[in-house]
Amino acid sequence: MAKTVGTHIVNGVRGALIGTAEVVPGVSGGTIALIVGIYETLITSAGHAASGVRTAAVDLVKGRGLQRARGEFAKADWGAVIAVLIGMVCAAAVAATFLAPLVEREQQRSYAFFFGLVLASLWVPYRGSGRSWKAGHYLLALAAAAGAFVLTGLPAAHVDPNPLVVMAAAAVAICALVLPGVSGSFILLTIGLYTSTMGAVHDRDLGYLGTFLIGAIIGLAFFVKLLQLLLDRYHHLTLVVLTGLMAGSLRALWPWQDQDRTLLAPEGDVWVTAALMAAGFAVVAAVMLAERAVHARRGPDGPPGEQGPAVHAGGPAERR
Repeated sequence: MAKTVGTHIVNGVRGALIGTAEVVPGVSGGTIALIVGIYETLITSAGHAASGVRTAAVDLVKGRGLQRARGEFAKADWGAVIAVLIGMVCAAAVAATFLAPLVEREQQRSYAFFFGLVLASLWVPYRGSGRSWKAGHYLLALAAAAGAFVLTGLPAAHVDPNPLVVMAAAAVAICALVLPGVSGSFILLTIGLYTSTMGAVHDRDLGYLGTFLIGAIIGLAFFVKLLQLLLDRYHHLTLVVLTGLMAGSLRALWPWQDQDRTLLAPEGDVWVTAALMAAGFAVVAAVMLAERAVHARRGPDGPPGEQGPAVHAGGPAERR
């Protein structure tokens, strides 16, 4: 079905929100993608694109042509992907200049807002799993949360940004982009390349950014296909794990922590911080309520690529 200009604009805005989130350490672009309802479209499309590239490489060597590869590429929602990517790139460039310094200057208050936002977002994968949770599911989510809690408590490192290190860091960070609950910027901060990467975006350092892009493409090609497979075959369990990862990642956004990421008791302007937490929570709640109202008016079979924040209930293997 052909999409309207409005749909592309909405997807561009979704991409802008994802790109903005990726600039802030502790906030996952994957989480924002879940909230705004574009997550599975992006993962599925990226998976088909990766399959198309792999199929083209194999078939060209064997003289089979590109017919099978074209079939894979055709399965991707390129309209949504391109609109999201444009929004992401533009917003990340702006956020690296204006938002990142603000978060650094007002860390406690900024983290409070994002803490409330991510806390409310836990409902998205929990609801989107499509099936009731049993005791084993809660234990699995708790294990994932514990892993994310430990990861987000690692102290920041400092490394020399040579090309190989930049490529490796990009490959890991891009995996965080497609994994809700894990922040790509936070991984860069832990590795020690956050400042270098934000500086390259601000200064338009094309050499650094090109190296980073190559690493990101490599990491995405390996990881996204696995995630697509898990969502397709083990949809419920995958969302259980994603819910746990998002819950554990809240540690990174606790407003009261020192430079070594040691958690502290609330102090200072506690009421203002709590109000900002509530504001972040309210924003996500409002988005979900608005999505529910739009979905109710449109009916269950709205146009493809225009889903709200709900994650689809069950992959193909679980719908049968």
